[in-house]
Amino acid sequence: MATFLYKLGRLAFRRRHFVALIWVALLTLAGVGAASAPPAGNSSFSIPGTEAQKAFDLLEQRFPGASADGATARVVFKAPSGEKMTDAGNKATVQKTVDELSDGSEVASVADPYQGNAVSKDGSVAYASVKYDVSGMELEESTKDALEDAAQQARDAGLTVEIGGDALQAVPETGATEVIGIAVAAVVLVITFGSLVSAGLPLLTALIGVGIGVSSITALAGALELGSTTSILAMMIGLAVGIDYALFIVSRYRAELAEGREREEAAGRAVGTAGSAVVFAGLTVVIALVGLAVVNIPMLTKMGVAAAGTVAIAVLIALTMIPALLGYAGRRVKPAGAKSKLFGRSRKSEPKEPDGRPKPNMGTRWASFVVRRPLAVLLLGVIGLGAAAVPATSLELGLPDDGSQPTSTTQRRAYDLLSEGFGPGFNGPLMVVVDAKGSDAPKGAFTDVEKQIKDLDGVVAVTPPAPNKGGDTATITVVPDSKPSSVQTEDLVHAIRDAGGDIEARTGAQTLVTGSTAMNIDVSQKLNDALVPYLVLVVGLAFLLLIVVFRSILVPLKAALGFLLSVMAALGAVVAVFQWGWLSGLMGVEETGPVMSMMPIFMVGVVFGLAMDYEVFLVTRMREAFVHGEKPHQAVVTGFRHGARVVTAAAVIMMAVFAGFIGSSESMVKMIGFGLAIAVFFDAFVVRMALVPAVLALLGKRAWWLPKWLDRALPNVDVEGEGLRTAGERGSGPDEDRELVRA
Repeated sequence: MATFLYKLGRLAFRRRHFVALIWVALLTLAGVGAASAPPAGNSSFSIPGTEAQKAFDLLEQRFPGASADGATARVVFKAPSGEKMTDAGNKATVQKTVDELSDGSEVASVADPYQGNAVSKDGSVAYASVKYDVSGMELEESTKDALEDAAQQARDAGLTVEIGGDALQAVPETGATEVIGIAVAAVVLVITFGSLVSAGLPLLTALIGVGIGVSSITALAGALELGSTTSILAMMIGLAVGIDYALFIVSRYRAELAEGREREEAAGRAVGTAGSAVVFAGLTVVIALVGLAVVNIPMLTKMGVAAAGTVAIAVLIALTMIPALLGYAGRRVKPAGAKSKLFGRSRKSEPKEPDGRPKPNMGTRWASFVVRRPLAVLLLGVIGLGAAAVPATSLELGLPDDGSQPTSTTQRRAYDLLSEGFGPGFNGPLMVVVDAKGSDAPKGAFTDVEKQIKDLDGVVAVTPPAPNKGGDTATITVVPDSKPSSVQTEDLVHAIRDAGGDIEARTGAQTLVTGSTAMNIDVSQKLNDALVPYLVLVVGLAFLLLIVVFRSILVPLKAALGFLLSVMAALGAVVAVFQWGWLSGLMGVEETGPVMSMMPIFMVGVVFGLAMDYEVFLVTRMREAFVHGEKPHQAVVTGFRHGARVVTAAAVIMMAVFAGFIGSSESMVKMIGFGLAIAVFFDAFVVRMALVPAVLALLGKRAWWLPKWLDRALPNVDVEGEGLRTAGERGSGPDEDRELVRA
């Protein structure tokens, strides 16, 4: 591995014009594809194997032409104080609004509130249901404008009017904080390298990689039904790993220059050593993201694969374009420790010991402290992470609805008006589908189901069965007395499904529960059921990969256990902010509630992959020192002397990039940005910087133990660059070879 990458790095350095041309051409091609691609439609959301999805599919089959996936809108009217919606003037205003909405070319139907019993008991609130032929993302702007204009005219007539549903669904915005995150990353790079040129290389290559990845996603969005959140996730992860991977290689290149090597040789060795760590770190991220397919939710699978593709591009760019750009930069990229034009410091100007040796840097001093007090550091770190994880014991899962929107949005205000007029459960009605094709008396079966549901606790209203033309299937709408995301509503869904078993035994009719609320409940259950298999698959594959990298059993085991600590602590922080409301104002969280259902499994996958970045880069330096003769404790210190500064900078950059997405208007993106940022903090600064050296110090030589039979069976990937000794003899002098492992 190291020898191949060494040759690749030297080739890219020599053929830099060709390499740069290839990447620029790919960026141009992806950009043209994105610009010429048709606008993406609404990403299909299906959850195969669940009752809600089975009922949805049955509706499409038995009620053809009903536009089951079409956009919907609820135009909610509230009368002025002292008036009622049944007053003649208000009734005329609503009727005029309904007539205007019915004229739209994409409108399938509009339900008059006075004919459909859609006026509250006290007469203060009414609503008109609008059904469209196409999905919310496919609606023409003129249709959305007509909806808003009709509502505005009713407002001008004196009514309070708000619009709920997905007809006004907008593409999520990330906000200015994303740019701030990139700016913070730039500042950290400048401080780390002391050079604008050196700092600019990781930023430039990361932006090119993300540009190719996101443009490709945009170009394929229509064909593959990729949602807008997919490109935001790819951008978030692609930026973070792209900067980090390039940072690792540029840092190693400068260290090689400091050892006196020629620039081409230094580029080859940087790619051969740090590049090997980048390859395996990238592989763990890709495994974690692609592994999301285990959940069997197509939307989540597409998000994972798209983000994994962006990570793969980041790895390839780091291995090829970075050495090419280093060739262009020439002497403007200075050796590590050389005098900085920005800060005016060099290795010679650093503080010295009395004997003239340079004073140990911060990483060396910290590692020395940890190896002297490993047990105390280990206990303190574990207790701290355990305390942060405590809120996770109160984790409540759900999917966001209009009730989680900011109060400034019309969707949220419509949600509140409907709750006020009709009760909280009206925002999440359940649709019961009765399949009586196997029943001898379908009408009797429909009536039986209606009666059974009315007798259940927690039911406010049940509509009469609405059969299809064939008379073998009917729909019944059930309004709970609790809000959609509540435990009581979930219990009601299970109660209806349990009652369906008795009904089928008596009548032969099958009862299925669907609707957005039931869909959310089924998604949460499916994600919970998939968490353990996913964890076993991803951690197991990465564990095997790390055994190959480190040629050790205990080091990968320690890495996996440390990851579990950091991800639990991060979930605890997410619960504290988004569910309990701690620091919610600072984070821009206007409405607390259940944590997004996919958050635990998503964090397990992504955080594990990102956590292994630092594990691979930091611990490969330690193994490199150990393999070449240093004692275990000294190898830990050596790894920190070379890697702590770079890993710290990489973690701060990744945290800044993720935190930049907290400003998104999409609650899911906001939560993911915060969760990943805090997880990187816990993993990099507590687990990798404290627990890892403490555990390695306690284990000593045992940390690098591997059974002889397994050692013979495993392929030698040579992450430490031992094979470069022979390769170095062909391209440079023997003195350089003796210095290889000291870099």
